[in-house]
Amino acid sequence: MFELSLLCPQDQVELVSDALDALDALSVSVEDADAHTVAEQALFGEPGMPPPAEGWQRSRLLALFDQRAQAEEALRLLKAQDFFEGCQVQGIESVPEQDWVRLTQSQFAPVSITEDFWIVPTWHEPPVQARKVIRLDPGLAFGTGTHPTTRMCLRWIASHADALGRVLDYGCGSGILAIGAAKYGAKDIDAVDIDPAAVVSTQLNAQANDVSLKVGMPELASERYNTVLANILATPLKVLAPLLSARLISGGHLVLAGILDRQAEELKQAYAPYVSLEVADQEEGWILMTGRTP
Repeated sequence: MFELSLLCPQDQVELVSDALDALDALSVSVEDADAHTVAEQALFGEPGMPPPAEGWQRSRLLALFDQRAQAEEALRLLKAQDFFEGCQVQGIESVPEQDWVRLTQSQFAPVSITEDFWIVPTWHEPPVQARKVIRLDPGLAFGTGTHPTTRMCLRWIASHADALGRVLDYGCGSGILAIGAAKYGAKDIDAVDIDPAAVVSTQLNAQANDVSLKVGMPELASERYNTVLANILATPLKVLAPLLSARLISGGHLVLAGILDRQAEELKQAYAPYVSLEVADQEEGWILMTGRTP
């Protein structure tokens, strides 16, 4: 395989990408040409907020071709187009053959939640000290146990097994929190998400872990629960304050994650009319906030 590398201004990225696709590139990827420098810029903000920018000022386009001659011919045709003006050619390089499945799998090792509670990909054997195991492979939905917010939620579940009762996992992603609750004895668990792909992912992961969940879109969550878990982000969590609080029974536990430590006061104020929140855990700049209804 051979990789054609180009530098393009932001307003030409889409045109050049489409042209490469039409010229039979096997794949076209776009990355920030200024990544890891002082000129690096963010593209994505929190849900409900406008993106900081529509695109990077300078993008690197990487197009993969089966043969060098195909890459050279694509470059020749691109150079003849008016829309290619301002783009720079970085070169064509051979890409060594790799076992991409094995390479991808090597990046995901078992993750320790507690000494005896682990998330383990299916291609790994559980550690000998693991007494509770969630089998979970990387997929389309958020939640593999590698992110601090997920680990903090699972730690809370592990330390509050006796209080879980009926559980709602709101914004379930991969279903990892709902599955974790089931592993710790919760029997009546609803897992909901606005993304149909997350619903399917949760169903499949529940089957793989031999646990019983009710999974669906948010309207499924029409009851009241002993425990409500929501690992999303601060902005949607603030918007959801009345809804999530209303889903709790008297004395129920609210467990919120996806919050940066600097956002703690915003969340406390948003939930003050319903639940008094406190920081219960923190890791790598992220916090877990919990509270109980009166």
